[in-house]
Amino acid sequence: MKIGIDISQVVYEGTGVGRYVRELIPSLIQLAPNDEFILFGSSLRQKLKLREFMDQIRKKYSNVRTVLISLPPSVLDVLWNKLHILPITWIIGSIDVFWSSDWTQPPLGKAKGITTIHDLSFLRYPESFHSKIVEVHKRRLNQVKKECVRYLCDSEATKADVIRYCHFPANKCVVVYPGIYGK
Repeated sequence: MKIGIDISQVVYEGTGVGRYVRELIPSLIQLAPNDEFILFGSSLRQKLKLREFMDQIRKKYSNVRTVLISLPPSVLDVLWNKLHILPITWIIGSIDVFWSSDWTQPPLGKAKGITTIHDLSFLRYPESFHSKIVEVHKRRLNQVKKECVRYLCDSEATKADVIRYCHFPANKCVVVYPGIYGK
């Protein structure tokens, strides 16, 4: 199986999503040594950090290919979440599955889409967020709902929120607890 993964979030080292992606990637690759992984990343200002992570992973695992493009997240948000153009397969080639973790959702063509939803605090407590943030996340989730076949939720509470606030089908929401990191 060919699995495409957006790893752009790894450059945000101080964030939960950045750490989640950074720690999850090697584990996923180890669990599926017969599958091919295409790690996709996009950044303009942080591309060196992204390249370093990609190089580390590629050196460790023979079933990994990487694709790095120099576009800021705001450009991909417009292309993918507003205009919904430029399928990911045009950038990384043919894939069976594409997983994203930040709701910058490309058109997938024939590939199956999976995303992780960590929380919906912007919908539960919209008064705590700038209205633009709420608007952007709602738009992104709309594309996720159209493109993805599974929604990985960090907890039962997040799953309930996804069903309640976003009206995602319950049978497509799966609770997958984040792993425990320790050194």
